[in-house]
Amino acid sequence: MIAYICGLIRSWIDGIISLIFGLFSKKPAITLQDPNIKYALRLIDKEIVSHDTRKFRFALPSPDHVLGLPIGQHIYLSAKVDGNLVVRPYTPVSSDDDKGFVDLVVKIYYKNVNPKFPEGGKMSQYLEGLRIGDTIDFRGPSGLLIYEGNGKFAVKPDKKSEPVIKTAKHVGMIAGGTGITPMLQIIKAVMKDPKDQTVCYLLFANQTDKDILLRPELEEIVANHPSRFKLWFTVDRAPADWPYSQGFISEDMVRDHLPPRETTPSSSCAARLP
Repeated sequence: MIAYICGLIRSWIDGIISLIFGLFSKKPAITLQDPNIKYALRLIDKEIVSHDTRKFRFALPSPDHVLGLPIGQHIYLSAKVDGNLVVRPYTPVSSDDDKGFVDLVVKIYYKNVNPKFPEGGKMSQYLEGLRIGDTIDFRGPSGLLIYEGNGKFAVKPDKKSEPVIKTAKHVGMIAGGTGITPMLQIIKAVMKDPKDQTVCYLLFANQTDKDILLRPELEEIVANHPSRFKLWFTVDRAPADWPYSQGFISEDMVRDHLPPRETTPSSSCAARLP
């Protein structure tokens, strides 16, 4: 009888331990379960960042969901605009540390502003017209690169190939305009891990200093991690007291502000008309 009672107590204790372990080790629900399926997400907030830039926040299926986007990957937004399907890639500025929502920072390309694109950006103007409560389709993850941490990158030469692992202590990045978001995604992932000693170098080009997206976030990272993140700007039209470079990215800028190319992986991303 004593052995039977002890067995019941042991089973009860084991059950409690398993329950507690399950509660603390439970992985968050993933939104992007299948890269071939579209997930309609609801707009819950729109923040004016500047005269032509917005931060859009979309709700995930529940407050406990994460997007499920590996570092280095992007998503696609798709919508019918004037009867035609429009699809554009975006990299969120939020991460899987954020539950219940995903944030996108988008520059709005309006009609009749850029003579090269008189109609403006189809997707960015569509997003600008969304009202709180409206939905848009997300699809992903997508991309040929995943940052696995500690300077390790899994890179696919093409979609059908197996990833090749590349490692680096120094990573050089070149971005232009809205192309900053994929770079920021990797930079934030590196900096949040105190064990990751990878040093990131970013050369960021824009038309004017007013066009620099996410500048406060970038400068805050520099302030918090001065030895691990090196930041340099260049603009086409600089103000009088501009302390950085002016003009198109040159060989001199690359040599002065990025690590030697032959010893480090590098990444570049220019803005696409959204």
